[in-house]
Amino acid sequence: MDRRRDLRVPSSMSDVPAILVDALNHHYGERQALCDVSFTVATGGIFGLLGPNGGGKTTLFRILGTLLPLQSGRAAVCGHDVASEPAAVRRQLGVTFQSPSLDGKLTVAENLKYQGYLYGLSGASLRSRMDQMLARVGLSDRSRDIVDTLSGGLKRRVEIAKSLLHGPRVLLLDEPSTGLDPGARHDLWRTLQRLRDDGVTVLVTTHLMEEAQRCDRLGILSQGSLVALGEPEELQASVGGDCLTIQSNAPDPLAESIRQQFGLDVQKLGEALRIESGNGHELVRDLVAAFPDQIRAIALGKPTLEDVFIQRTGHRFWEEDQAEPQTASAH
Repeated sequence: MDRRRDLRVPSSMSDVPAILVDALNHHYGERQALCDVSFTVATGGIFGLLGPNGGGKTTLFRILGTLLPLQSGRAAVCGHDVASEPAAVRRQLGVTFQSPSLDGKLTVAENLKYQGYLYGLSGASLRSRMDQMLARVGLSDRSRDIVDTLSGGLKRRVEIAKSLLHGPRVLLLDEPSTGLDPGARHDLWRTLQRLRDDGVTVLVTTHLMEEAQRCDRLGILSQGSLVALGEPEELQASVGGDCLTIQSNAPDPLAESIRQQFGLDVQKLGEALRIESGNGHELVRDLVAAFPDQIRAIALGKPTLEDVFIQRTGHRFWEEDQAEPQTASAH
């Protein structure tokens, strides 16, 4: 049976995922930006793609948004194939890019009006949609404001209203909180949660752990591969126990001594050592007693999403600092 046809004839519409990615690969020359990435996003949730720069987030975002051609594998939005039905995919999508897309010299309403024209909206139906979207993002009283007079957080909400004007079922946001202060970032996420509650499926890319924690479900990308997939709490629980970070002037000899004396798995991260343990408090006591002159500092904490990343990749989140190549940009 043809796999693409099978995607389009589910037993019911509820069986169709909002987003489907299956064995996706993408190359820039010899560099592989995505490596056999597969996941699905159910309708009506917030799905996060967490990863450092160069991890593959933006490449995947642009493929789903039909801005990059699909090289290998399969992707679909609301049952429509990205490769063979790009126009149908675009009708289902609202897209908010990391770079601003507003005309700062126009009012909020004027920005939305010209966006509506691009989708063939006009007259009373357009005015009605504009009013609905501004209300949805809490900007009904700012429609006559010049965009350049708005704060960064309000501008981002205007961009989301623009993206929703044609009634898409899926909203894609690429690093939406870039440049926002903590208060504006919190306000943005309240808006996204309201949209989710209204039935809009949201996919957001981020490199911020605290943002990833707000997602209903999360995929973690590292060097083009999906290294973890699940609910944030579920992923953190998969680490198991506590996480110890040890600072030492001689980390390599200390790591070997800990392995021999305690039989523990010790990871070296830069000049620090990392240990996972189910009895962290007791282990802190025992390590300090055993190696008082070799341990400079020791920290104990519950597993975080960065601990998940370290466990799955063997290195820290920010060690992947190679940005995605310029050839990935859309024209």
